[in-house]
Amino acid sequence: MMLKLKSKRLLLLVMAFVMMFVISGCGKATIGYFDGERIMKESPQIQTLMTEGNSKLADLQKEAVELEQKKDSMSAEDYQKAQTDQQSKLMAIRQQYSSEIKQKVDAVVAEISKNKKLDSVVDNEGDQKVVVQGGVDITDDVIQKLQ
Repeated sequence: MMLKLKSKRLLLLVMAFVMMFVISGCGKATIGYFDGERIMKESPQIQTLMTEGNSKLADLQKEAVELEQKKDSMSAEDYQKAQTDQQSKLMAIRQQYSSEIKQKVDAVVAEISKNKKLDSVVDNEGDQKVVVQGGVDITDDVIQKLQ
């Protein structure tokens, strides 16, 4: 009886290891990476969006200067409301353009990832590299697609 119980446990243990091996994909994952900073600098589509967003932000800065000049002729409440409205507009523009840029890059990365059969793709910019050795650099592919 005890031997039968040990045999069942051993069989279950072996089956668990086999299932873990099968589920893990039986091989290595292919990781892609890109340099987001380089994409921001070298992609014409991204540069166009950034220029457009910066232009709208500059217009808001001019409005802020004009508002500051009108401050003395406004009530404190009206000035505070106008200032809050300006800050809301500023945040909305930043969020809109950041979102548009992210959507464009994400769509291109997803397409390249699918075409190159990558299991995962990470942004590898800055001093803290995620992928130090190995991996597939797709930065040039992303820049080319965002021409």
